[in-house]
Amino acid sequence: MSLLENMKMALSSVLAHKLRSILTMLGIIIGVASVILVVAIGQGGEQLLKTSITGPGNTIEVYYEPSEEEIMSNPNAFLTAAFTQDDVKALSEIPEVKKVVASSTEYFQTRFREETADTNVYGINQAYIEVNGLNVENGRNLLEADFIGGTRVGIISYELQKEMFKEEDPIGQVVWIKGQPIEIVGVLEKPTGLFSFGTMEIYIPSNTFKSSFGKSDFNQVTLQAENADAMREAGEKATTLLNTKHNAEESYKVFNMEEMAEGIGQITTIMTLIIGSIAGISLVVGGIGVMNIMLVSVTERTREIGIRKALGASKSQILTQFLIESVTLTLIGGIVGILLGTVAANIVSMFAGWPSLISWQVVVGGLLFSMIIGVVFGMLPANKAARLNPIEALRYE
Repeated sequence: MSLLENMKMALSSVLAHKLRSILTMLGIIIGVASVILVVAIGQGGEQLLKTSITGPGNTIEVYYEPSEEEIMSNPNAFLTAAFTQDDVKALSEIPEVKKVVASSTEYFQTRFREETADTNVYGINQAYIEVNGLNVENGRNLLEADFIGGTRVGIISYELQKEMFKEEDPIGQVVWIKGQPIEIVGVLEKPTGLFSFGTMEIYIPSNTFKSSFGKSDFNQVTLQAENADAMREAGEKATTLLNTKHNAEESYKVFNMEEMAEGIGQITTIMTLIIGSIAGISLVVGGIGVMNIMLVSVTERTREIGIRKALGASKSQILTQFLIESVTLTLIGGIVGILLGTVAANIVSMFAGWPSLISWQVVVGGLLFSMIIGVVFGMLPANKAARLNPIEALRYE
């Protein structure tokens, strides 16, 4: 009997007992769907975590860690801004550096009429917006003219708008920060996603920050390299330049955010594999269900097996018939499980606000594993059917 005929007989057997077949496949469906869901959520969470850590592509954070000698000579070394305007200009001239993102942060009380709020005030350069992408929901973003002229304007976070302005439109209103007026020209989009937290923030041009609060230096600098291959060289040149410029030994260092993201990615991958393996236990349970129902099927079809053997069917043909039937059950269950897991993963990602990554390797792996389950757990019933004595099988009632 050909493979196609065996498959037709297997499908006929499945359709002849629809409810029993569905209940048998249920364990496989749940198992495959669980594995697909866990892996998709795990990979999506890993991607979101990496994006949250690294931010835009090809970025390197430069930080200042004073030596013991510097701390001895200046106990407030950690409290002073580490980067000057000249530093930012010099870093931007490094060939491998595409943009230099610079910012200063202070914690001030912001006032609007009778309302007050403790706010993180950021003095940023134009590259900050270009690289980090501050998306404005209402009003406009900071313009090049604002950065050049040091215009007293700012954009506020969604949370600050909700806290200070209630239902009133903040665009065009003036808030007071440490006695300095700042006109609100834009409101940022409401943050979404797993790692989004509502914070009180206002962003103003660095020249405005300097003229309003007398702080011309920056406490955070991030470099965006021309490409991924230039990141290491850009970092080395930046640290050499800063250490030489400030007569520091090795106080200025770079932190490659992508290396940290890769390390975290390895941890999340291991966790996903562990949780996915636990979910895969349900596949084994489903396989036991398949073996059980196939043993029942062999018993019910004892006379049929006897007739086939009496007509010349060999042991291998009987074995193949029941193995194909077992694999058919698990394969159909695997396909339904993949579809169910994909839908569930998309629903979870939609509500959680993170990407759902369903790779073709996982889908193919799910199908292959379903078929392997069918072969492994179908072997005992198929072997039992193949070893039946034809005379005793024909006498079976």
